[in-house]
Formats: sequence, structure tokens, C-alpha cells
Amino acid sequence: MAPEVKVVKTFYDVQQLIKTYGTIVYTKDRLTDVHLMEAEINELYGYGMIDGKTYQHALLVIRREGATVRQA
Repeated sequence: MAPEVKVVKTFYDVQQLIKTYGTIVYTKDRLTDVHLMEAEINELYGYGMIDGKTYQHALLVIRREGATVRQA
């Protein structure tokens, strides 16, 4: 069975997506959260738990957040 496409538009959406698989990422350091969430999304996709479109959107959101945090 193919994984369903999930709507991922915000950083919060990515957090909720990861949370549905039992992982909560919060370290009090936003940049570390970004790195951990990217690793988690890569693993979820690698194991076939999320589809390609969800994976691409999640990575885009995570990387955008990372760029925002680095500029601040």
C-alpha cells in the first residue's frame, strides 16, 4: 500500500507529521531542531513511510526554516 500524501506547508506541519510516527523534536535550539527534523524526514522517506511529494514539501519547509534561523 502506497503512503498517503500529507499537506505540509509550515514548520509546524512538519513537526506534526513527524509526531504521527512517534517522534517529537524539541531541543530549545531551533537550528538543532531543523537538523534533527531533516534527518527524521529522510529516514521516514527511506523506509517508505511518506510519499515523494510529502518528502519534497517537508524538506523545502525545513530548509526554508533553517535559512531563516541562520539569518536571525
